[in-house]
Amino acid sequence: MSRILIVLAALFLCSTPALAAEATGDPILVGGLFAESGPAAFVGTPSRLVAEMTVKKINAAGGILGRPIKLVIHDTESNPDVALRMARQLVEAENVLAIIGPTSTGEGLAVKKYTEEKNVPTIMTVGGDPVIAGGNFGPFTWTFKTPQRTSTAAEKIYEYLKAKGITSVAVMTAKDAFGQDGLNHLKNLAGKYGMDIVAEETFDPKGTDFSAQAFKLTTASPKAVIIWTIGPAGAIVAKNFAALPGDKPLVVECHGQPGSEFLQLAGPAANGVIMPATKLMAPDSLPASDPQAAVVRAFIADYDKEGIQAKFPINTHSGYAFDALILLQAGLQKAGKADPAALRDALETLKNVVGVSGVFTITPEDHNGLSTDSMVMLEVVDGKYQVAK
Repeated sequence: MSRILIVLAALFLCSTPALAAEATGDPILVGGLFAESGPAAFVGTPSRLVAEMTVKKINAAGGILGRPIKLVIHDTESNPDVALRMARQLVEAENVLAIIGPTSTGEGLAVKKYTEEKNVPTIMTVGGDPVIAGGNFGPFTWTFKTPQRTSTAAEKIYEYLKAKGITSVAVMTAKDAFGQDGLNHLKNLAGKYGMDIVAEETFDPKGTDFSAQAFKLTTASPKAVIIWTIGPAGAIVAKNFAALPGDKPLVVECHGQPGSEFLQLAGPAANGVIMPATKLMAPDSLPASDPQAAVVRAFIADYDKEGIQAKFPINTHSGYAFDALILLQAGLQKAGKADPAALRDALETLKNVVGVSGVFTITPEDHNGLSTDSMVMLEVVDGKYQVAK
């Protein structure tokens, strides 16, 4: 089974409708929760487009278990309360088998408790992994996620810094759930990697200038400063540090930043900034022997062919909805039937499923299944991303 799953995504991407049996029977209903409006829309809208692109290819290749997939999608408006309300509608009014999404950490926290109570397999596309009452964001019984855990991204950063002989760091994190999640993991993991966090600052991610926080951090003389936020705030922070006089620390952004928007907004200040990312952001660095190489390149080609690239240039978030549907496909094929409990049990034992964000091996203890090996460290050089040396 493991070898079959290793090539599952590649076969799916290379399949053609002419070679596939036509999907028949009632469609398998799958809910989609995406922020298509509000501050997270820059992630949620392309995620919805990717989900539709992926389902179209799955159905063209014969569907799953001989049945077509039908997406039932709702806009969460980047609002946790709306996300919860839409989840209720998907489950109680529209009778979906499973849910993919939502987009942001706050939305994920709002939805998770409900879907767990209702026994709904949910493959989330959020990047956060908050520590909350009752344990971490996951694993839970019915909740899975495709982005690397926050702890995985933090460890990737620390691995890189340690290899460079850097142990003195400062951290600057957004006040929202995603930023504070990052702060918690950075602090919890610092001792494991011999890191000394010499200063901390927080900021409102909706702000337009963080020069004061940047200056305060530099007075502690860290060798590197780690920024934890998504969206335009990360570029603003990079510009704030670049504008400071004298010696400056190495600026490290989190795994939520890699994309063209950061480069455009930060401008020349982006040069020299490093950050962890999925291999999607470094396709040319992948040797043919890498099991992700064919999948990543085929995804990029489809993303462009469908016209998504022209509207939403690929970034580190682009593959999460694809991965959620690939895991759903593998889980249903392993379960052999469209049953929530059987799907959940199958998802929990998937091994070597090749996606855009990594090669997933899920266990009862780890409902994400990705390690630091699934990420690369990028550096911005002359306004472009390249693998950091």
